[in-house]
Amino acid sequence: MFPSFFITLSLLASVAATTLPASVTHVLGGMQFSLADRYPVQSVSDIFSDNILLTLAYMRGIVKDDKPDWNMVKDPFIYSFVLQPGEVFAFHDSVLPEFAGKVVKTTNAHFGSQEGFKSDGWLVADGVCHLASLINEAAVHAGLKVVAPTSHDFAAIPEIPREYGTAIYYMPGSDTENAQQNLYVQNTKDKPVTITFDYKNNELTVEVTQVGIN
Repeated sequence: MFPSFFITLSLLASVAATTLPASVTHVLGGMQFSLADRYPVQSVSDIFSDNILLTLAYMRGIVKDDKPDWNMVKDPFIYSFVLQPGEVFAFHDSVLPEFAGKVVKTTNAHFGSQEGFKSDGWLVADGVCHLASLINEAAVHAGLKVVAPTSHDFAAIPEIPREYGTAIYYMPGSDTENAQQNLYVQNTKDKPVTITFDYKNNELTVEVTQVGIN
């Protein structure tokens, strides 16, 4: 009796495994740029690159007490987060009223020298607008809702079409101005989406994916 019972269960499990539809990951949108040539002057480009990677380090939660370990910051990594339907990613935490209560993820950074961001002699944290613009482009191609109130059309961003250029600004106590220079990405799909950052060989890729049925 027992052997027959277990054989029957095994057959049922086998049939179920062969008839259930398979889940697959669909790439909705993805963009990439090089961190090696963010600016024509190499020393300035290196500052831009460091500030981009530091922003991502804050997002990943690996910076402790605002004291970055630059070896960790610059190590290759893959990092992802999920937006449920209706949820919003904002580049920083001063947000427009329409997104209040919907933001579940930011970079966790405020782009000041006290957080370790570097200056190229002109601005502290130059380069973070490049990262915001790359996220903007990937999210638009993925069909998500993207709001970038202030364009970066005052300066070209290498490898980013001008229409995706996004200006980022944060000054403590200037919430209204900060909110106008932010980036908002909202999941308007009916299923969760995953936003993944992949950094290796001096290349940064942002990819938006969604799990579905094949």
